[in-house]
This record gives sequence, structure tokens and C-alpha cells, in this order.
Amino acid sequence: MSTETLFQRIADYANRADPYPLYAELREHGVARQQDGSYLVGTYDEVVQLLHDPRISSDTRNRTEPDPEIYDLVPTFIRVDDPEHERLRGIAMRPFGPPHTPGRIDALRGDIARITRELIDGFDGRERIDLVDDFAYPLPVTVIGKLLGIPAGDMGQLRQWTDIMIESLDFGRDEDAVTKRQRGTDARRAMAGYLGDLAESRRDHPSDDMLSAFVADAGPEGAFTPAELMSTAALLLIAGHETTVNLITNGALTLLRQPEMLARLRDDPALMPSAVEELLRYEPPVQFLPQRTPLADVEVAGVTVPKGAPLVLVLASANRDPLRFDEPDRFDPARRDNQHLGFGSGVHSCFGAPLARLEAQIALTALLDRLGEGTRLVEDPPPYRTSPLLRGPRHLWIEATAP
Repeated sequence: MSTETLFQRIADYANRADPYPLYAELREHGVARQQDGSYLVGTYDEVVQLLHDPRISSDTRNRTEPDPEIYDLVPTFIRVDDPEHERLRGIAMRPFGPPHTPGRIDALRGDIARITRELIDGFDGRERIDLVDDFAYPLPVTVIGKLLGIPAGDMGQLRQWTDIMIESLDFGRDEDAVTKRQRGTDARRAMAGYLGDLAESRRDHPSDDMLSAFVADAGPEGAFTPAELMSTAALLLIAGHETTVNLITNGALTLLRQPEMLARLRDDPALMPSAVEELLRYEPPVQFLPQRTPLADVEVAGVTVPKGAPLVLVLASANRDPLRFDEPDRFDPARRDNQHLGFGSGVHSCFGAPLARLEAQIALTALLDRLGEGTRLVEDPPPYRTSPLLRGPRHLWIEATAP
């Protein structure tokens, strides 16, 4: 079949439950030029090469035909290049992790464990549970809300905005997709405005949260402008829970489909950190990076990708490249040399990876302790979210038994 429509087939909701045959097709083509002039890359070595190539930009304003909708707000650090990327990311990292706040993530371990226990206690007396709404969503969103300093009562409105924004990432071209993108733009503006106002309110009444730190005295990287703060806070809120929701849910689904692996991890919880790394390879929450652009003509696997062309790096395909991973379609919680791309690589590697890893390890360990051997999936495959980019079940209903 022609590679011209491959990305449209990947984006088609009909393939959301299992896009991996399409990724295998992509790897066979090496580099797949699409009808719209974009290029898809899904082989491991080439994706890694491009993630580390300074000629590849994350700023889509460098495209021959820029997408103006992306920049309805000031671009965040994931959408700009160095030195601007380094400055913005440095300001965001200062209250989040090393070297300025080295204990921030580890200090959350107790809170994450407590929230996890409380959510699992809520399963008692229930035969049917939605692992998304009842567990995988409220855990990371509560944690990131606490980190940023968002009042618990406001999280419902923020979820509505987030859902609209994620739904807008369907990469369709019809009238419905255009409407979704406009609604996503409106939701992004509303969320950013709310977070900007909340941060400003902390200027005279600071607390121990990241929004307070963002409006405090500037560090060596300088300080955010008000517009930069709004964009960055919105990014951290969304990225701080959306990927983890999918990581936990995809992990639970994988293990419930493979009871022998579930039993193995329940019997040997020390294996969980390795299992989470394998889940990041096997079912990554971020499937591809759609916003890369060459700053010059670049040769990739014998194909010249021209300057200014849209370049899509398909991480989920690279993670199953048989030239890099033995038996890539097999879930192996003890896999060695697992240099997956679940969090990307290079200067734009995932900002929140340490937090996502910790949340997933604690959540899945506790979940396996709670689910009895008779636990079963109500629907397989489950209903998926619309976005092919942030891929994961919208609901994951189980009928649970006590251990």
C-alpha cells in the first residue's frame, strides 16, 4: 500500500487499539514521505540520530509552511531550540529537580504512596472498577496539582480544559478536526490565563509550590515573563499527568492481558522498576513527536528530507525495531539493555520522567497487590482516547476480586 497515506492511517481511530502493524510497515519503508510533504521516520537508529542532530529544530516556525495555531500562546520550551530552550527549561527545572531542588521528587514518595492507597481503598465493595477514572487519572493529577499549588476544587475545570486540548490532537483534516483544534486553542488560552492569575496571586502570598517559585526572585537563568509563565505552567500541568495516566493504564492493560507476567511481578516487586522501563518501550504513552523540522537538507536512511519539511519521529515504532530489540513485540519485564525512547532522548528528553517513573512504579505495585487472580477485563480492546499522539484507553473497566 502507498506510504502517502500511512500517517492518516496511523491517525485513524479505527487503528488506535493496535497501531503496531502500521509501525512495522513504516519501518519497512525506512523514511515515508507523505502526500502533504511531511516525512515519517520509525527506525530506531535513525530516530535516535535525529533526536540528537542540532540541524533538527523543535520550532515549527522554521517550517516552509508554519502552523500559526501552535503559537496562539508564547511557545513553551518543548517547541523552541537552544539557547531559548535551555533558558526556559532551566527556569522551569529550578524548583522541580536537580541541581537547585534535588530532593523535590523523592520527597513526594510518601504522598504518592498515600494517595495510591486511598484510591485503592475506594475499590472495596465494588465489583466493577474503571482503572482510568478511579485510579490512573486521579493519582498523577493530584500530585501535579499539589506540586504546582492548584486548589483541589479547581481541578475539575482544569480536567475539562485538558480533555478538550487532548481531543484536539487527532491530526484530522476534516471540518470536525478544525472545530476540535479551535476548541483546543480556546481551552489552552483559558487554562493559561487561569494559571497566570493563580501564580500572580502567590507573589504576595507565596507557599511551597512551583507557581510561587516561578514568581519569586529570578535565578541564574532569569525569570519568566508573564506570558512565558502562563505557557509553561499549562505545559507542566498537562504533561505532568497525561503521560502518566497512559503509562499506568497501558501498564495495567498489558499485565491483565498476560496473567503470568502479572503474577511474576506480584511475587517479585523488586522487578517493577525494570517492568516500568519495558512498558515505556512496549506501550509508550507518547507515540510520536510531530513537530520536528530540518534547518537544512538532511539525509536519513538514503532519503533527503528537505529544509523546512515537517518531520515526524515515531517513537513507538522505533521502540519495536527488531534491529535494536530482540523479540520487540514481546513484553519482557526483565529486558536488558533497554534503551527505549519512551521519554524521547537528547536535549528535549521528557522533563517529568523521574516523577512519571516513580508514580508508575508505586501505582502498579500497589495495584497488583490489590487485584486478585480472578480479576478480568470487561472489554478488550477497551475504548481508546481519540488522540493518536497521547495514546491510551479512555476507560479500562475491570471486574475485580480481592487477592
